[in-house]
Amino acid sequence: MRLAWVMGRLTASRRVTNTPAGAWLICEALDAEALDNKPMHARPRTKPMAESLVVFDHLGAGEGDVIAVAESTEATNPFRPDKIVIDAYCAAILDTVNIQQ
Repeated sequence: MRLAWVMGRLTASRRVTNTPAGAWLICEALDAEALDNKPMHARPRTKPMAESLVVFDHLGAGEGDVIAVAESTEATNPFRPDKIVIDAYCAAILDTVNIQQ
């Protein structure tokens, strides 16, 4: 699991039949350097983002939120026993992140 910042939403004109209701989010993967307790919108981007993700969400995350992302097989666990095509899932919407080094 890793943390990501929600940059926006993705709109698709079609969906796979068994995909549950929810939203697709465009997210930026975050590392410890990016999580410096400043609001995400207050940070000027000095270099391109390292990695972006498309994340399925049915928790209601919005633009600017920091979320916990489950990937790969773990992303489908909340929907078992149904088989769905999701590679990244919003497992939590985080209020605060505290890093101690």
